[in-house]
Amino acid sequence: MMRLHAVYHRTASLLSLSVSALSPPPTTHSILSSLTPPVILRLCPLRRAVRSIKTASAAMTASRLSNLVPVNAVAGEDGGVGSNGAASSSTAASPTENEDDSVLGLGYCLPPPEIRDIVDAPPLPALSFSPHRDKILFLKRRALPPLAELARPEEKLAGIRIDGKCNTRSRMSFYTDIGIHQLMPDGTLGTEKELHGYPDGAKINFVTWSQDGRHLAFSVRVDEEENSSGKLTVWVADVETGKARPLFQSPDIYLNAVFDNYIWVDNSTLLVSTIPLSRGGLPNKPFVPTGPKIQSNEQKNVIQVRTFQDLLKDEYDEDLFDYYATTQLVLASLDGTVKEIGPPAVYTSLDPSPDGKYLMISSIHRPYSFIVPCGRFPKKVDLWTADGKFIRELCDLPLAEDIPIAFNSVRKGMRSINWRADKPSTLYWVETQDGGDAKVEVSPRDIIYTQPAEPLEGEQPAILHQLDLRYGGISWCDESLALVYESWYKTRRTRTWVISPGSKDASPRILFDRSSEDVYSDPGSPMLRRTPAATYVIAKVNKENDENTYVLLNGSGATPEGNIPFLDLFDINTGCKERIWQSDKEKYYETVVALMSDQKEGDLRLDQLKILTSKESKTENTQYHILSWPEKQACQITNFPHPYPQLASLQKEMIRYQRKDGVQLTATLYLPPGYDPSKDGPLPCLVWSYPGEFKSKDAAGQVRGSPNEFAGIGPTSPLLWLARRFTILSGPTIPIIGEGNEEANDSYVEQLVWSAEAAVEEVTRRGVAHPNKIAVGGHSYGAFMTANLLAHAPHLFRCGVARSGAYNRTLTPFGFQNEDRTLWEATNTYVEMSPFMSANKIKKPILLIHGEEDNNPGTLTMQSDRFFNALKGHGALCRLVILPFESHGYASRESIMHVLWETDRWLQKYCVSNTSDVKADIDASKQDVSKEATDSESKAAVASGGGGPEVSDFEHEGFYSMPRSSLCVD
Repeated sequence: MMRLHAVYHRTASLLSLSVSALSPPPTTHSILSSLTPPVILRLCPLRRAVRSIKTASAAMTASRLSNLVPVNAVAGEDGGVGSNGAASSSTAASPTENEDDSVLGLGYCLPPPEIRDIVDAPPLPALSFSPHRDKILFLKRRALPPLAELARPEEKLAGIRIDGKCNTRSRMSFYTDIGIHQLMPDGTLGTEKELHGYPDGAKINFVTWSQDGRHLAFSVRVDEEENSSGKLTVWVADVETGKARPLFQSPDIYLNAVFDNYIWVDNSTLLVSTIPLSRGGLPNKPFVPTGPKIQSNEQKNVIQVRTFQDLLKDEYDEDLFDYYATTQLVLASLDGTVKEIGPPAVYTSLDPSPDGKYLMISSIHRPYSFIVPCGRFPKKVDLWTADGKFIRELCDLPLAEDIPIAFNSVRKGMRSINWRADKPSTLYWVETQDGGDAKVEVSPRDIIYTQPAEPLEGEQPAILHQLDLRYGGISWCDESLALVYESWYKTRRTRTWVISPGSKDASPRILFDRSSEDVYSDPGSPMLRRTPAATYVIAKVNKENDENTYVLLNGSGATPEGNIPFLDLFDINTGCKERIWQSDKEKYYETVVALMSDQKEGDLRLDQLKILTSKESKTENTQYHILSWPEKQACQITNFPHPYPQLASLQKEMIRYQRKDGVQLTATLYLPPGYDPSKDGPLPCLVWSYPGEFKSKDAAGQVRGSPNEFAGIGPTSPLLWLARRFTILSGPTIPIIGEGNEEANDSYVEQLVWSAEAAVEEVTRRGVAHPNKIAVGGHSYGAFMTANLLAHAPHLFRCGVARSGAYNRTLTPFGFQNEDRTLWEATNTYVEMSPFMSANKIKKPILLIHGEEDNNPGTLTMQSDRFFNALKGHGALCRLVILPFESHGYASRESIMHVLWETDRWLQKYCVSNTSDVKADIDASKQDVSKEATDSESKAAVASGGGGPEVSDFEHEGFYSMPRSSLCVD
């Protein structure tokens, strides 16, 4: 699919010039409160809870790893991570047989060594290539962070989370060291040169190359000490020598990284967002409020918003947001020259023109909102000269609280304002013609405008192109060629236009018109080359003795046998194409990552083409290669070790099967190393999935992915249970189809059950899964799926594991996932889809896990709290684990290890049914934690908030009458 984000997708991982931590999207508050509060005690840092009911909790110190991987939020339902608190006991009458009371309040536990060893394996470095493709950075990182890092105080303001001590987004990942390798002419790597000069123990972020590749810029923060604020400072390094030094001579200039951080304006100058020197202390929070909190809609405006979280709550929050987000822009040269430009403001993006003469500066300002995040606050875009002189205002957009919830709805006014990548200083942007409302029928729907940075007096913006679908981006090439993308979600239609920006006589024409769901018809995305101005444009390719215009299309190559990536030489005028490279489909999965022969300006020569590829197989982890024409000779440039050699011989197969309505389904079947079904018989099986919506049965049945892809195993991956001799059915397709005018979710439960039945039937038919030992699980929308399957297909599964899910759709009344109807427009659908409403039907054991600080839209922690209460109120066998300090996905080692322990215990006890070993595993886990819990930082975290996740257990089957409240004593 030739959407703009796809164009940059492959280069982003290896050629990204800046590494930042993103704040996960926000969630909701309750509209229905039909149940009493759950009986789960939360131990806050300054609060200790006391129960009158029988308890059995043991506070335990937790361990810390010396190396840490990035703290990344895991994309979930609409968009995870941490822990520290105390465990509370079950309110059930007694624990189940063969378990002592300690299982209910253990503190943090460790999974079996075969799982723990995989999770603790050191992470591989990230790579970044220099602008001239002659050097590679190896950005080194730690393994899982300790809980203490997540326990740092954070401010939740305007939809983002801020670490006030560092004045940056909270929970940022970081690098520990940077190694520089020369890429030799023969494709091999030279000896590593370590960057040096920065403080020991530095946490490194935002690594960027100067345009000429001679310098690096990066931020440094160090652990707080008596004489250190913990704030970020900007450093620069000479790439040839590896010597690093602070950019600013003054020790009082700190980086403000709440929004944009810094950019290279030219090869020797950076524009830096700094904390204003005149900022002063934090605003004082009024001891007594000046009045009630009031919101009003006396104008009867129709304002529908999704369930955002972490919003501003009052005037003090507004002041606090201004305090942390306000920036002073500073021009800083490598020679030490420093110049403040512009007034302090909440600047959100800094964008220099390709020729370096202008700066496009975006900022947000009051009035703020209490119902939408900062991305919808009033937005001002100005044009400055490179030395900070104001030229003109491009736009000042009002507060956007009223963007409709229908998909493809957008903000009114100018949007997507950017510089043309192929011109020195020409702007382009888009304006909607439907008022931003996707439900309004109008033609054209979007208009693309263009204008010089400094237009002549009276010169109006020129119309570049008009679109009937929603604008999706532009790939620029030159005055004769650009590709414009548009799409429409409801129909899944996507179109690519060919335009000639410099010719008014050339009529735009459609290059591709297809369904975005039809992966088999995806022609690929044009490959981009880097320009001397550090922009990216479509790479034109010359063939010998051929004057036609060719581009390179890089495609995933989806086929009924799996993905077979390709590179096509495509004639943009005739549509003819020649496949000049294709991945080996028998053993390997190889993809094109980036061009490596684009150092010079102008068109590329086919006989001198060089590309970077990533190559892997089922059992061989990813390595990078350089492929050179005309012989297409490959040279391997990395030699990363296998991350988990104990699973190197795992068995993997992409399987196809059919559900009862004829829809073709696919899944990836994993079997443990050395397993032979004819000798070993069927195994316990874990099915892990995530539903998806489709408009056609044919598209839903298409194969996605490759049988030869390496099995990447993350710290919470279900594939970890291969080490416990489970069969894993990963990602079985659960298509929810709504053809034509049908709404997919109107038959959600029925289609969900059909897909699950087909998957279970297939693995049992193959003899690799014991029909009475199959568990189901999922994260976010997958957790929602899990709960629904236990309610509506209890005959298929022995138990379920549901992480960070939403279970009551009436709490997300203005849409969820891909549903854009409101609760009042589709009441029956909302109710029937909600497993909360079917809690009385769930009789199989279900383990609920949720981060206490979940900020994802729709998956508020309250969802699991109330679902657990509903289950408990009907005597269901259930367990709820709340992970302190964790967000939508889980990040700290303590939390992740405990999640794995909980999951393994649940599977062993309720799927494998080998209960005799459960107590032994608990005792072993206690001993393992005691051995590891020696780190003082982790002890401090435990001391401040308790000894483990909060656990509420109801594993005694029978009716339980819920008490009216919890008891919490200061």
